[in-house]
Amino acid sequence: MMDPGPAPTSPAGGAAAGASPPPSSLIFLGTGCSGALPDARCLIQPSAPPCAVCSTALSLPPDRNPNYRCNTSLLIDYCHGNGTHKYILVDVGKTFREQVLRWFVHHKVPSVDAIILTHEHADAVLGLDDVWVALPCSEQVPIFLTQFTLDSVAARFPNLVKQNLQEGDDFTRPSQLNWMIIEGDVDKPFVASELEFLPLPVMHGEDYVCLGFIFGRKERVAYLSDVSRILPRTEHAISKSGAGQLDLLILETNRLHGAGDARSCHLTLTQGLDAVKRICPKKAMLIGMNHEFEHQRENEMLAEWSHRNTSTASS
Repeated sequence: MMDPGPAPTSPAGGAAAGASPPPSSLIFLGTGCSGALPDARCLIQPSAPPCAVCSTALSLPPDRNPNYRCNTSLLIDYCHGNGTHKYILVDVGKTFREQVLRWFVHHKVPSVDAIILTHEHADAVLGLDDVWVALPCSEQVPIFLTQFTLDSVAARFPNLVKQNLQEGDDFTRPSQLNWMIIEGDVDKPFVASELEFLPLPVMHGEDYVCLGFIFGRKERVAYLSDVSRILPRTEHAISKSGAGQLDLLILETNRLHGAGDARSCHLTLTQGLDAVKRICPKKAMLIGMNHEFEHQRENEMLAEWSHRNTSTASS
């Protein structure tokens, strides 16, 4: 089903004596496309009739409007056995500052403990210019990314990557980021805040590789935020995770209509549902949607699709 927005999570901190620690959770900071929603063009150059999804942006506050979607970004609230919470941020897009003001404050998230970047496009990295607001004051925060992505970030934000600051430099924030190179290989996992991540290379257009990730200890989650085609080796790694059945597949589905072609950089709904049927997770959530998707209408359609395909599989 489509993601309804940020999931409930427990505030950071220890558990009460004798009580089980609060569970880990996922906070969807954004589930929209690169331009985010509402699409400004629908508001300043309205069509006739007006766009049903974008026009609601002026009548409903964002926290009560599931059609208001920031750039796709995930915050993993990982609760350790002692009740300590670690916050792992996946992607820092153009709408990051708004996401902090809306959802970090709402969920009482004090800072992030690690950052992971899927690729170097604007909707995944341009918020790095504001990321210092979510960094702890006295610790370095590891940021995991490929060498290709680091090279692009360094060209855009040389002040963030430069580590050897001159004495007396007032801008001290770059020293809080510890750039960690990872490889886009399903056989080369890495660990962020004591949680293991398995890279999942996927095509984002036919000449560009983006990373997704598998993570989770008790339950296995696959996160694919920008994808036009899932590579066979990657799909095999996803399918074999979780003792043969993935617990949760989070999959980008950017366009409601069409079948996609060799020039596409994103999955359509038809392609996304085909991938869900092949991978067969226990649960799937769709993200990265443009303004063709109306939340309630498409969720009802997807509920019917899920029931129909579950019934077919069990008969």
